[in-house]
Amino acid sequence: MSLFRKSLLPLLLYYFITLSLFSQEIKTGEVYAYARKIVDTMASQSMHGRGYVNGGDSIAANYLKNEFSRIGLKSFGNDYYQRMSFPINTFPDKIEFEIRSRVAQFEHNCIPGKIFLIDASCKGVSSEFRIRFFDSTMCSSKAQKKFLKKLKPEDFILVDDLDVKDKTKKDVLNKIKNNSMKASGIIEPVTKLTWHQSQVVSDYCKIQILADSTFLYDERWFDNGRILVENKFITNHKSQNVIGYIPGSVYPDSFIVYSAHYDHLGHMGKDVYFPGANDNASGCAMLLNLANYYSKPENIPKYSIAFMAFCGEEVGLLGSKYYTENPYFPLKNIKFVFNMDIMGTGEEGITVVNGTIFQKEFDKLKEINTQNNFIKDVKIRGKAANSDHYFFSEKGVKAFFIYSMGGIKAYHDIYDRPETLPLNEFENMFKLITKFGESLQN
Repeated sequence: MSLFRKSLLPLLLYYFITLSLFSQEIKTGEVYAYARKIVDTMASQSMHGRGYVNGGDSIAANYLKNEFSRIGLKSFGNDYYQRMSFPINTFPDKIEFEIRSRVAQFEHNCIPGKIFLIDASCKGVSSEFRIRFFDSTMCSSKAQKKFLKKLKPEDFILVDDLDVKDKTKKDVLNKIKNNSMKASGIIEPVTKLTWHQSQVVSDYCKIQILADSTFLYDERWFDNGRILVENKFITNHKSQNVIGYIPGSVYPDSFIVYSAHYDHLGHMGKDVYFPGANDNASGCAMLLNLANYYSKPENIPKYSIAFMAFCGEEVGLLGSKYYTENPYFPLKNIKFVFNMDIMGTGEEGITVVNGTIFQKEFDKLKEINTQNNFIKDVKIRGKAANSDHYFFSEKGVKAFFIYSMGGIKAYHDIYDRPETLPLNEFENMFKLITKFGESLQN
């Protein structure tokens, strides 16, 4: 055996032992177990959907703060909080909605969250109303005028556009759905209930109602109803980003940022809350797993790493926007932002938003996955203002947003629950992210 080959033996032995230990560490299931604990906790009823009723977002922020402290992250100030405030419309009390027929003596007391949702901008209201039906057969100017002439101020308009393909008619129906006729309310049949948040209060009430075979949406069946909505508009809700970091061993003034939003939709009335297991307790689980990984002595990074859990994402990316306008260190010192949102599945791989913008980094991420066969696919997508990466890249910072694909389709509804979220590719996505992190560090 040559001297050259003899000199390589210790190096090769060290390499294979290190690789084996890394693989063994991941395969033990510690990453999955920690992720499962985080998702189960953050999507539990005790956090009230991490929204703005019963202090849900503050409870979640406090949980993240305690985890940051336990892991040993440093803070940029006296604590991990970057405080901010914003207006928000909330529904802490009663939500009731029923539809009925005078002719058939039929009444349906709809179940909130399962059968109907009120729009997040809905004002407080308690009233009886008549239902007026508007569909694609009534889109001509003459028909609209005839309809408007019979419309009373207390009426609700049910706008049926589910099977409409014609663009001209669709545009008319959209205007009616946006209450161009100034009714007291709008009822919109949908194939999936999807909620959101609002910083304003509307002057009418809009309702999504699930369109299925249970209901026949015409005046022969439902011609009147009753609604009760108790809202509370908060003009200056106090919230916070939760931010910690690990100082780099070589370049402490340069940063790689991992981010995820922790807020969700909260409550719609006393009895309905939105768990937000995939969106985005799963992203927080990845964030905390990464913080735990890089806090270990053997994984101390060359560049500093900041871990940012943002508030207000569901209200319009408020937390990340606020941070980019009030950064703890110059944005030009950020080497890369890696934002994680909806990380709970992965059977069909991941999608990388901004992949076409930062092609070199995308190619590297895809190459790492191909070499290691971590997940099924790494798909590319262009620019989109759909998560907390957006305001960073708008200010010239390189940033990706990744989300997992496949599996459960629950999104912004009451069915995004921890017990149905598999986390089946979570550890493999974790491996891919840490391997990509190595390439950034080097």
